[in-house]
Amino acid sequence: MKKAAKGRIVLAVGLPGSGKSTWFARRGIQPLSSDTLRRWLLDDETNQQQQRLVFQVLRRLLRQRLLLGQPCNYVDATNLTPRERAFYVRMGRRYGYELHALFFDVPLAVCLRRNRRRRRRVPQEAMERLARKLTPPSLEEGFVRITVLRPGRAARVLSGKSARGPASRQSARPSANGAGKKATRGKSKC
Repeated sequence: MKKAAKGRIVLAVGLPGSGKSTWFARRGIQPLSSDTLRRWLLDDETNQQQQRLVFQVLRRLLRQRLLLGQPCNYVDATNLTPRERAFYVRMGRRYGYELHALFFDVPLAVCLRRNRRRRRRVPQEAMERLARKLTPPSLEEGFVRITVLRPGRAARVLSGKSARGPASRQSARPSANGAGKKATRGKSKC
């Protein structure tokens, strides 16, 4: 019999401007965030000069949360490729946590428009490069659940093998911002 998971690691996957940080903020969730760590470590969330250090710290913090047995572990970063996500798959397996993805499937044009309205802007050339790099998450990578979030549309959920059984597809009602059902404020539920 398969041992029940201790909890979840939930990765946001999407371009800058796709709504990842906004989604977490609207639900009262404080994720481990690469932008926040840049602000804490470098006094500038746009500073990309110390990426390796920022992600070492993020991963170290996640590992500590898993060792403490925290059931809900959210990561707010772009996580664009299977290679960038592989570390989290390994961590989940090593510590007995399910891996979930929140895939912000937002067109580049929408992300660029949102980016122009942001205080911290990503250069358009960088946005285009990141868009070419983006690979949607897949169940084959090791995710148990992938929630696909698109502006103005119901969330689509893809589920893989877990304690709940074989793969399935579900839909959730959209919230006012079109990014799936809104959770209540306060302590987040996974």
